[in-house]
Order: sequence, then C-alpha cells, then structure tokens
Amino acid sequence: MPNRRDFFKCLGHTSAGLYLLAHGLEASAQGGRKRIMVNGQEIQTVDIHAHVVIPEVETVTRGTPLAGRNYPDWYVFSQDRIARMDERGIDIAAISINTYWWYEADRRLADRIVQLHDEAIAEWVGQHPDRFVGLTSVALQHPELAADQLERAVTEYGARGASVGGTVLQESNALEKYDPFWAKAQELDVPVFMHPTNSEQLLRESGLPAIGNQGNIIGNPLETTVFLTNLIYEGVFDRFPGLKVCGAHGGGYLPSYFGRTEVGCARPNANCKSMRRPSDYLRSNIYADSMVFSFEALRHLVAEMGVSQVVYGSDQPFPWPDTMDLIVEADFLTDSQKIAILGGNLSRLLRIES
Repeated sequence: MPNRRDFFKCLGHTSAGLYLLAHGLEASAQGGRKRIMVNGQEIQTVDIHAHVVIPEVETVTRGTPLAGRNYPDWYVFSQDRIARMDERGIDIAAISINTYWWYEADRRLADRIVQLHDEAIAEWVGQHPDRFVGLTSVALQHPELAADQLERAVTEYGARGASVGGTVLQESNALEKYDPFWAKAQELDVPVFMHPTNSEQLLRESGLPAIGNQGNIIGNPLETTVFLTNLIYEGVFDRFPGLKVCGAHGGGYLPSYFGRTEVGCARPNANCKSMRRPSDYLRSNIYADSMVFSFEALRHLVAEMGVSQVVYGSDQPFPWPDTMDLIVEADFLTDSQKIAILGGNLSRLLRIES
C-alpha cells in the first residue's frame, strides 16, 4: 500500500497541488503573512490538523525492529513550515505526530519514544509560542501508560491535548480496556484528535486499490468513521460525558450519511451500549475538521453537527486544498459562525488566548 511519501509525490501533480499554489501562494506574492478578514475584521485562525516527524527518535529505536524509518526534510520542523502557514493565513497550529508506528512497541520503548516526541514538540513550541501548541501522541496499546503520558505531556510539557489512531493495531480503542486513557482526557479536560492510517488495520488482507491512492482517499475517512461510530456505540461518551474528540478529514463519512448511524441501535440484535441518540454525541462530544473542500460539503457538515463542532484543519505539510477561503466566503455562515470555525472553537478547546 502506498505510504504518505508516495502520496505526497503523487498529489503534488494533481489539482489539489494546483489549488494550493493558486490560493496559498498568493500571500507570498504580496509578501508577508496572509491576513484572514471577516467583515473587515482580522481574526485569529487556529489549525487542529498539522503533522511533524522527529528524526531524533532514532536514538531510542536504534537496534530495535522499529528503527530505520524515513524522515523527509519537508516533514520536520523548520522555518519553512512557518512560511507555509503565513501563506495560508494560519496563525496557530496544533502540532501532532501520526501514523502511530510505536503502537507496536513494548511498554519501556513506547514510553521513551513518546517522551522524546513530547520533548521535541515542547521545545519547538517554546521557540514559537505565538504560532504553535502541541498534542501528545500516546502509546495507547498500554492504556494505563497512555493515561500517565497524557498527564505528563499536559502538566510538564504544556501539551493541549492528545492524538490517537483509529485503532490500536486491529483492536477498537473504544473497548473498556482503554478507559484509563479516556478517563484521563476527561479529567484533564483536553481534546483528543484522531487521525487515521489508511484503514490498514481495518482492511488487512489486500487493502484498498492502489490506483488513485484509495488507501488514503477512501481508507482514511473510512477509518475515522469506524472510530467515531465505535466510540458512540460502545458507550465511551456515556462513561465519559465530558470527553471531546475531533475526527480528521471532516469526521470521515460519519456526518455525510448519519441517518444510518442514527437508527443503527434501534435495529434487531444491535447490542449497542450507548444510552442516547447518536446525534446527541455528534453535536456535543464529537468535532470534525473542515477538510471537505466544497461549499456544499461544508454546509452539510455544519448542518449535521452544528457550528460549535466544526474546526479548521489544513493537514500541513501535505498539499490538500485549503478551506480557509472556503469558510470565509461561505454565504450560508454568519460572521460569528465563520470566526468560530476558523479559530474560536479551537481557541476554547485548546485554551489559546485571542
């Protein structure tokens, strides 16, 4: 199955890459930082969906089966990342590490990996406190350790939340064995950002077709859909009603075809553990980023979830179409709703001052 580097190379030659060049680089042509205006007022924008890799992690994985990973230059921390943010008008980015390859690590190695990641992110955030906040990516395969890692990241490294994968290898992380982590996220009152990994753990045999990079195009939203649905049906939000979870890529397919989810538990032999209608969780516990790329898709996302549950996401450093201007130009949103989606909702969730 193609990896993310293959995807980056492919996408650079598609309309997505052309869109980024046309819309994002216009700011650099003018020089300086793109200002995002709503009704003549400059607003603060916040991005929930920005990735990084930490090459220094090789110092702790060397000599283990997890060594020898690829860390391309465009994926690491650099001043170029800030320049790309300026081009789009992103004021603050919540940085996270995904792919969750350390889910295969034993407890000791997993803790060393996560701590090194957290230290590197905290150092970068400390150098640029007005542009970044950090999210820790815990070792969820060890639920009690993951809870401790989250507390350490928040209290010692200033992390504003966590990032998790759609499964723990092939297992749903909505099972009760993972409750120590979800309980800690609720206790600390920090959001959890979920990012998929091409549905590789859901579709293990042959995966999705390589043509069109369907592992990413279809697999990623599919994995997010399954993840969020499991949290609902397994009763995670009933056990932890204060939990806040954001699904990448517009919440996957969940908001797009929510009618089936809404009636699922009423059907024979559903065996759901949830106590309320799924739409109650969709409009309270669940958030989705704005990566849906069209006015109609954004309108539908807001209609299903509510303005308070939609937040801006870019997926930087990958060149997807940007939704910043899409939100600003949406005639179905009021000025206050645009401000909420572009930064207000995340400023509240991540405790970012305006």
